[in-house]
Amino acid sequence: QVQLVESGGGLVQAGGSLRLSCAASGRTFSGYVMAWFRQAPGKEREFVAASRRSGALTFTSYADSVKGRFTLSRDNAKNTAYLQMNSLKFEDTAVYYCAAQRESSATSLRDGSRYEYWGQGTQVTVSS
Repeated sequence: QVQLVESGGGLVQAGGSLRLSCAASGRTFSGYVMAWFRQAPGKEREFVAASRRSGALTFTSYADSVKGRFTLSRDNAKNTAYLQMNSLKFEDTAVYYCAAQRESSATSLRDGSRYEYWGQGTQVTVSS
């Protein structure tokens, strides 16, 4: 079992920045794909970013809507993943969820149904 706890959400003006954290416990963090998803009111959950390792390399994928503004990073020693969000827009307002799936069986980074573990979510509100 992996337990995920998000933090760092809040209210920010458009153009501002926030950094979300996802603290993992229960299993070896480095063996998991870590991802962020979000869900805005009245909308379906959508993929934001995900990170997995391929040998000695780390591969990170971003949704087109956040590419160039958001950065996913992970500190395996601290069992924590981060989502640095810059140049925030009103449409980034959502509940943000951290998710994890085993790297050994991962077949899709962007499909939320593939993720086994989820955090409780943290609210991000961007005022226009």
